[in-house]
Amino acid sequence: MKLLMHICCSNCSILPLQHYLGRGVDIKGLWFNPNIHPYTEYTSRLDSLVRLAGFWGLDIEYLDEYPLDLFLQSVAGRGSERCEVCYSWRLEKTAETAKKMALAGFTTSLFASPYQKFDLIIRLGREIGKKQGIPFFFEDLRQGWNISRSLSAEFGLYRQKYCGCIYSEMERHMNRGTNTVIRQGRERRSSGKRPFNG
Repeated sequence: MKLLMHICCSNCSILPLQHYLGRGVDIKGLWFNPNIHPYTEYTSRLDSLVRLAGFWGLDIEYLDEYPLDLFLQSVAGRGSERCEVCYSWRLEKTAETAKKMALAGFTTSLFASPYQKFDLIIRLGREIGKKQGIPFFFEDLRQGWNISRSLSAEFGLYRQKYCGCIYSEMERHMNRGTNTVIRQGRERRSSGKRPFNG
């Protein structure tokens, strides 16, 4: 059996790759992540995956596309619901690609991260798989997150500090409890309710 695995980053892919390959499942990776901003972050994560692929001799298809305007138009004003758009876009592309390649199914490395919306990804993957006529495979691999982190550090891979989109990058700088933005050691109180709650 051969699956196409959407790979969101090198760190999250480590455990799923070990898991599936260890079970004798043939895995082809797919890089398609137009959600990652800014572009310097995008290239850092892409380069890190290329490095991991070199270490392990991975078979990866790189769809090196960066439609910034289209992505922002799709998620702007959606608040926390933007994640559904982001997941759907990447899973749809993975399902379409897996079907074109006549593979047995598709999956994603997102299932290795405790920071992702697990149930939402499962629902979307199933819906997309049904629509595209190709099976969606998933397993909860979040318990191995610390193993991935350790191996990532051992390999010297780039380790990101936020999910990927410009909104999640903003949120990592914000104090969620007090609506406080930290800027150069000084605090600025936000005047209103936080517009995003990812």
